[in-house]
Amino acid sequence: MEMQFSPQDLEFMRARGSNPEEVQHQLDIFKKGFDFARLDRAATPGDGIVQLEDDVVEELVADYDNMLQGKKVLKFVPASGAASRMFKELFTYLTDDSEETQKKAIAFLESLPRYPFYEALRDVMVRDGYKLEDEIKNKNYKLAVDYLLNEKGLNYGNQPKGLLLFHRYPDKIRTAVEEHLVEAARYANSDGQCYLHFTVSPQHQAGFEKLLAQVVQVYENQYNVKYHIDFSIQDPATDTVAAELDNSPFRDENGNLLFRPAGHGALIHNMNRLDADVVFVKNIDNVITEERVAPTVTYKKALAAHLLQLQARAFRYLKMLEAGDVDPMLFCEMLDFAESDLMIPMEDDISAERLYELMNRPMRVCGMVRNEGEPGGGPFWVLDAEDNASLQIVESSQIAPDQKDKMTKATHFNPVDMVCALKNYKGEKFDLLQYVDPETGFISSKSYGDRTLKALELPGLWNGAMSDWITIFVEVPIATFNPVKTVFDLLRR
Repeated sequence: MEMQFSPQDLEFMRARGSNPEEVQHQLDIFKKGFDFARLDRAATPGDGIVQLEDDVVEELVADYDNMLQGKKVLKFVPASGAASRMFKELFTYLTDDSEETQKKAIAFLESLPRYPFYEALRDVMVRDGYKLEDEIKNKNYKLAVDYLLNEKGLNYGNQPKGLLLFHRYPDKIRTAVEEHLVEAARYANSDGQCYLHFTVSPQHQAGFEKLLAQVVQVYENQYNVKYHIDFSIQDPATDTVAAELDNSPFRDENGNLLFRPAGHGALIHNMNRLDADVVFVKNIDNVITEERVAPTVTYKKALAAHLLQLQARAFRYLKMLEAGDVDPMLFCEMLDFAESDLMIPMEDDISAERLYELMNRPMRVCGMVRNEGEPGGGPFWVLDAEDNASLQIVESSQIAPDQKDKMTKATHFNPVDMVCALKNYKGEKFDLLQYVDPETGFISSKSYGDRTLKALELPGLWNGAMSDWITIFVEVPIATFNPVKTVFDLLRR
């Protein structure tokens, strides 16, 4: 492999913890690109997606607390992203006077009193001598938007979603982080202990800590729980190098290589450091008001109980396989369980050793929602290089143009609603980095100042980063999915 780095480059990489060989590999990827996923077929009910009957859900929920005895449960919330994309259309309005952008901004401002941050915006403008109601009446719209988005006011365009005021109640207003605390008390709670882990940006961690210091005691008293909350940042060593449009290394104004965070796939390193038996994974913006959270709580418990049932049976079989205590009839029972319940297609003439290998892996149960036009990856049966099929969550960018017809057959999409088991039958943590498919990232176009660059995204956390996990898809109702991708989503409920 021919290296294209100067001594200064090598010193710069050493100082930031980047491996030169890995950086060269990344630059090579820009040249050759990633292969598209080899879709076999969409996962559908009865063929990769489990539909739990109502009575089964009730039984799972009833048994859930007993299943948690002696287990550490943790909620893992990726929360490092800034809210800039949430306000993209309002940012555009500040510099674009087109009719379409004006129409959207005016519609937003006319409904502004309904938003949970209305009073906060009003107060910060009063501080500087402006009355929000008068500015809107006088059609001084851009001033109000400027105070909402930028540093002179609430600075919401540069804050993380977790710290934004999300939901209005008769006697209070809650941030997204607070709604996660409430949810955790309802389902990620073992013997009154609630563990939460937030991945945050370094510049925002202090803001999270300040908010939690103000509210944790309130929720502990209200729900009779004890919260254990910690944070991690995306390791800079997982950043990927940027490239020019001709695939040469992109350099900043000082002549240094430019590295960028490599997307949520880098968070598998953060998850790999967790010590927990059961881990719920849910995005920071997927929260609902407390009076409507019951379906979410029900299905979170059902997914976790389903996972623990499957895990307990797999553990029992793995111990037998290790001991060599398996007769032909029992072996057939194990094969049927692996194929029908763990969704692992069985090879012909499979050996006990191979079955042990296939069953002794991290396990996840992923909620899948009926496709009603929401954005998100989908559940598919995907073929590997040896034509072995496995269940995978696939993004549209991973699908070749000549396979787009298979996308249209997908009945469900991925709302990022997972329950994960990170330990083996001996109680040892799996090394999650051993189950990543490094060839499932993607290349995107980004900007740096007025320059355009090519960015390399690592295999997504729930895509390639968990490619070699045991994966079970379970249908969940649309009521459990309440994302806030744009500011307008805060009112659509």
